[in-house]
Amino acid sequence: MASSDQRRRQLARQKYARQQERRAANRLKSKRRNVIIASSLAVVLAAGVTAYASVSLTGGGRQGAHDDAASQAPSTAADPCGKPAKGAPSAKTWPKEPALAIDTSASYTAKLATTCGQITFTLDAGTAPHTVNSFAFLAGQGYFDHSRCHRLVDSQIYVLQCGDPKGTGEGTPGYTLPDENLKDPRIKGGVYPAGTVAMANRYDGKDDKTRNSGGSQFFLVYQDSQLPPNYTPFGKITGGMDVLKKIAAAGSRPDPANGNTAPNATVVIDKAAVTKS
Repeated sequence: MASSDQRRRQLARQKYARQQERRAANRLKSKRRNVIIASSLAVVLAAGVTAYASVSLTGGGRQGAHDDAASQAPSTAADPCGKPAKGAPSAKTWPKEPALAIDTSASYTAKLATTCGQITFTLDAGTAPHTVNSFAFLAGQGYFDHSRCHRLVDSQIYVLQCGDPKGTGEGTPGYTLPDENLKDPRIKGGVYPAGTVAMANRYDGKDDKTRNSGGSQFFLVYQDSQLPPNYTPFGKITGGMDVLKKIAAAGSRPDPANGNTAPNATVVIDKAAVTKS
C-alpha cells in the first residue's frame, strides 16, 4: 500500500500533468485564433510561401506552430465526406494576371462540387472585378479541380480555406491580385458575416508592400468572424451552408508539416465552375 507521502507525490504529478495539458490546449486555441488557411478561410489563410505573426489568412506555417501541433493528440472525429473523384491537382501557373474578360454588370455564380456536398455562391463582379475575373479564369482552367481545402479554423474565427492545389497553403497561380472592395458595407465592425467568400493574402498588417498579394486561395465564412478588413470579399454563399457546418462539426487537427489546422473531413473540390446568369 502506498504511503501518504507517495500518494501526495502522485496527486501532485497528476495535477501538474493536467496543468500542462490545459496550457497546451490554450496555446493551440490562441494559435488557431491568430493564424489562418488557409490559403489559403484561413486562414491559414494563403497566397504564397510567406506567413506572418499577425492575425491573418496567409499561407504556410509559423515558427512555433509545429511545437503545438506535435503535442496535440490526433482527433478521432469521423470523416463525414465521400471519396474524391479520380484526378490529380493542377500544377499550372501563369506569369501574370489574366486579362479582364468578365462583364462587370452581369451576375455570376460559382459552384463547387466537393466530396462533402455542393457549395454555391454568387460573385461580386461589379465591386471585385479583378478577383472575380481571376476566379472565373482559374475555374475554367480546372485549377481548383481535385484540390483539397487545406485549412479549417473552428475557434474564434470560423472559416474553411481552399484554392491551393498543393494543399499546403503555399500554392499560388503565379500572379497576384489587387485588394478590392475592402470597404464593403457588409463588413461591419471588422466582422466578416457568415456566408462571406473572401480572398486570402499575404498582407502582414504593417508593410504596405505586402498588400495586393491575393492569388488563388479563398476562404468560406460559415459563422460570423472577427477579422481585420484586409481580405477582398468577392462573393456570398447561397447554398451549402449545411455542408460547411458538417465539415466544421467534424473538427480539425494540427498539421505538423505546415502549422495549419487541417479539417478532419476529407474536403476536396472535385469540380469548380463559374457561370454567367
